[in-house]
Amino acid sequence: LQLVDRARAEHKGAAYLKLNPNGTIPVLVDDGLVLYETAAIAMHLADRFPQARLAPAVGTAERAQFYKWMVWLTNTLQARLMHYFYPDRLVAEGNAEGTAQVKARAEHDIVGMLQQLDDLLASHGGPWLLGADYGAADVFAAMLGRWTRGFESRPARDFAQLGPWLQRVFERPALQRTLAAEGLAKPWF
Repeated sequence: LQLVDRARAEHKGAAYLKLNPNGTIPVLVDDGLVLYETAAIAMHLADRFPQARLAPAVGTAERAQFYKWMVWLTNTLQARLMHYFYPDRLVAEGNAEGTAQVKARAEHDIVGMLQQLDDLLASHGGPWLLGADYGAADVFAAMLGRWTRGFESRPARDFAQLGPWLQRVFERPALQRTLAAEGLAKPWF
């Protein structure tokens, strides 16, 4: 485990860019294999350590649902969160009105996406995102849910199912160790 100090732009330095030319976090180095992209790393770890039961069995309908939600989290929810946090990337430089519009629209859309996750949890009544078993999708979705903690409208914690689910995820000992290692203080979500 190696902390990449974003404040010092370590993720933009030559050594880091050799691992991930996009200069984004995270990167996993696993016996010479270098992976970036959170969803790819999470799916790889689920496959590499099947005894941890971070994903349903390969070849099952449950595994297909796992793939669907992992891809949805990265391509839909996370992508829109990037619009919320970096709205200036989508408009001409200096366009404050456009930036505000992009951010507002992104937050509106994200709230709808959070409702999808809330509905998913309600649909099966299980304690975890995909049902009875905790897994990689829970970790990824909780990270994204955490990113909404500063929303003016409706952060993930304010949804009937997502709020208690986030509490369960963030109470897990491994996540507690991660929060401590990252030096993250409450509120976590």
